[in-house]
Amino acid sequence: MTASVAERPAEPVDVKETAQMPLYRKVTYSFTDLSGNLLYCIIASYALYYFTEVYGLTMAAAGTILLVARVIDALDAPVWGFIIDHTRSRWGQSRPWFLWMALPFSFFVWLLFTTPPLDGTAKVVYAAVVYILAGIAYTGMSTPITSVLPNLTSNLQERTVANSFRMVGGNVGNFLAVTFILPLVTLLGGSPTSQTGWSLAVGIFAFVALVLLLVAFATMREQNVERTTPIPVRSSLRAARGNWPWVLLVVANVIFWVGLTARTSTLPYFFQYNQGSTGQIALFNGVSIVQVAGMAAVPLLVKRLGKSGSTILGFALAALGQVGIALFAGDPALLMTSWILACLGSGTACALFFAMVADTVDFGEWRNGVRASGFLTAIGSSFCIKMGAGIGAFLPSLIMEAAGYVADQPQTASALAAIQFSFAWLPAIVFALGILPMLAYRRFERNEPVVLAELAERAAHQEVR
Repeated sequence: MTASVAERPAEPVDVKETAQMPLYRKVTYSFTDLSGNLLYCIIASYALYYFTEVYGLTMAAAGTILLVARVIDALDAPVWGFIIDHTRSRWGQSRPWFLWMALPFSFFVWLLFTTPPLDGTAKVVYAAVVYILAGIAYTGMSTPITSVLPNLTSNLQERTVANSFRMVGGNVGNFLAVTFILPLVTLLGGSPTSQTGWSLAVGIFAFVALVLLLVAFATMREQNVERTTPIPVRSSLRAARGNWPWVLLVVANVIFWVGLTARTSTLPYFFQYNQGSTGQIALFNGVSIVQVAGMAAVPLLVKRLGKSGSTILGFALAALGQVGIALFAGDPALLMTSWILACLGSGTACALFFAMVADTVDFGEWRNGVRASGFLTAIGSSFCIKMGAGIGAFLPSLIMEAAGYVADQPQTASALAAIQFSFAWLPAIVFALGILPMLAYRRFERNEPVVLAELAERAAHQEVR
């Protein structure tokens, strides 16, 4: 479904909306990330838990599947980027993929949490194949969420605001997924490890995600499509040449998702075994909705600190909160306070990456004359999420396996220590490392007004010709 699929001209665009996005479109734009996180956050937070406690794989097998599948899966990000860069349809360039991928994405995620009557090698192969297919479908749906942003408006502030709406929507999806999936599984299946409960619960979430994606598609409109004509693969790659702000964001974003996934994937183990309360899994996941406060504050923070400075602040708060979790695990009040701080920090950092990646599309066009929004944003968003998530899930599984973790059994002291390290200290270390590339990014951010001014001047000269 690339350029050859639909060569009809794009729908006419209201020139008045090129700078100012209507409020309702910002809201429905947020539905894209809401639906994506409604399902993807179940994978990120519970895939390791589901594979070991429900599906019946060993920790080593589950961790290996998550790593290998994510590495393979991450390679499809640039492919999706090339596809989007070559897409031409009556609906625009990125927008039609919300329509085309809504059903495959919802279906494969449901299939991932549906246990077939298999044993041995066949069971492992099924888990790996469906996990990869769900990931590929997610990339096909999520890559346009970021690649469409520079084509929704040319106004940097409007992009930041629209991206904040998107991130709030994504966090609502995350909240609904991680807070209610286990209670819904228990309600429908009788226990949090019920195979039937998981299939039914994820099926309900998948249907809601499908509807939200279709609504987002129906209300969205793209601008600047005339500046994103089909380009060869080699030209797309050229857009990354010398695009150092993009490189720095890719590194920082991978680091962020390593830390976040290490935290989310080990949360169920920490509260089930270290704290002895599965009820706190839903409670602490639910409290993570405070990330919305960090995301909503982004436009105000950016005005004072800039995007890079706000991201650095987010990383620092997230790392500090994780240290508090490690130090105050025995004090419920301080543990919750530390968790809130960590969530505020991660929410702030996460919200800014996607807006900054959209800005690097402008930098690539300014420096190399190529506007490869699909390729650059695919690597800067979907690739980073998947590569970071794969590493972030594999590292805890490796640590816990080496410490002697055994599913659904009383854990040894070494296994409990490994779980706490993976949940608290490992993310703290990783988040702290994420500050380094953002420090280097600051000088490129200061040059953004010059980049936009020169691009506008070039566009004016082309119109005169």
